[in-house]
Amino acid sequence: MAEDDTEHPPTDNPPPGDAPADPDSPPAPRRRRRRWLMITAGALAFLLVACGTLLWIAYRKLDGNIQTDSATDRLLARLEAERPSRTAGAKGAENILLIGSDDRTGANASYGEVGGQRSDTTILLHVSADRRHATAVSIPRDVMVTVPACEKPDGTRSRSALLQFNAAFETGGPACSIRTVEQLSGIRVDHYVILDFTGFKAMVDAVGGVEVCVPQAIHDKDAKLDLPAGRQTLHGEQALGYVRARETLGDGSDTQRMGRQQQFLAALIRKVQSQGVLLNPTRLWPLLDAATSSVKADGGLSSLGALYDLTQDLRGIPSANVVFLTAPRRPYRFDSDRDEFVQPQTTQLFTALRDDRPVAVRPPGPGGPGSGTSTGAGTGPRPTATAAAKPGPGVSPAPTAAPTAGPTAGPSTGAGADRAAGASPSSTEPPSFEGRTADVDACAMH
Repeated sequence: MAEDDTEHPPTDNPPPGDAPADPDSPPAPRRRRRRWLMITAGALAFLLVACGTLLWIAYRKLDGNIQTDSATDRLLARLEAERPSRTAGAKGAENILLIGSDDRTGANASYGEVGGQRSDTTILLHVSADRRHATAVSIPRDVMVTVPACEKPDGTRSRSALLQFNAAFETGGPACSIRTVEQLSGIRVDHYVILDFTGFKAMVDAVGGVEVCVPQAIHDKDAKLDLPAGRQTLHGEQALGYVRARETLGDGSDTQRMGRQQQFLAALIRKVQSQGVLLNPTRLWPLLDAATSSVKADGGLSSLGALYDLTQDLRGIPSANVVFLTAPRRPYRFDSDRDEFVQPQTTQLFTALRDDRPVAVRPPGPGGPGSGTSTGAGTGPRPTATAAAKPGPGVSPAPTAAPTAGPTAGPSTGAGADRAAGASPSSTEPPSFEGRTADVDACAMH
């Protein structure tokens, strides 16, 4: 058979493995380019999944840190018919009871002997419906109030009695404190948060300390406090001693101590806002971890999402609209070591909050916060004791004005008792109260 001498044209597709005939052809095949795109996309997807997993783990950890006080929720649910309702003008507002517990068990045992816990600090925080104002009212722990009948931890029920306010927490825990506040103020408490000594220290350390102004040197062995006068940045243990010290500072009154606590909280707010803590993950994480590990809250506030929403609401409030004050008080007429509320100022204050109206404050008078006989305006001189015998536990003293109806008769009469007696708030402009706003630097006032 003869060989085929036919001339074949060159092919454009050389057999696999053969090098291209043209040395000027492109050196980077499309297949290699696609391979790098796939590798990059895979790495990016892995990073996204890894970051999402880390965020989920972090969220679960912080959310799991928060303790839910289901027992208190159940107690309050059973007593719903006895609790105040919200007024029409306060729809959307929130009232949160902040309780600083002086529990001496567990990690707090180093602060004293173990015994019944009481509410060392109690603040009623009102957040307006428009989220443009917040008012924090300190309730004196030594003020004499009518504590309602409460269920005790052992299941028994206490009797309604005239006691110091902080005895309510010892008697029936947060549920009893909440009911006492609602009874004396007529304000519905929506949420509550309990913070102990260890948690307070952790939060202060998480923000790198808080600056305060010390008018004179402090040497308090019991409070573990030794500070020179002037501006001081206090960290955990020092900060706790500063807000708890009483006998060795000022006139030794609980009122002045509440003034220092309010100044400290205002400084803490300024620190968080000025340092951008809420926008800096490396600084926000320690704060969130400390805060969530230290609090016990009701079911409606014991999740990270709920606390985040509350934080966002508070973050949007101008510091000039964040008000701190103490419920108007004066020495109790039958025992100068105790307090009683001043009327009608206390009723005017609680009525304003109940109706979601802003509260005006004026700087404390000479001598520092709480140096006067009352934090309200126009309270008059300190009352003198009458010839009546000092009442025993659970007995209301003889009132100086017409008796009021209901269980809150006596010096603890507040907005709730006034309504029970048929009294109506004054139609005139309410007075301003001694207090401060969060934008004022206490050191600048000295």
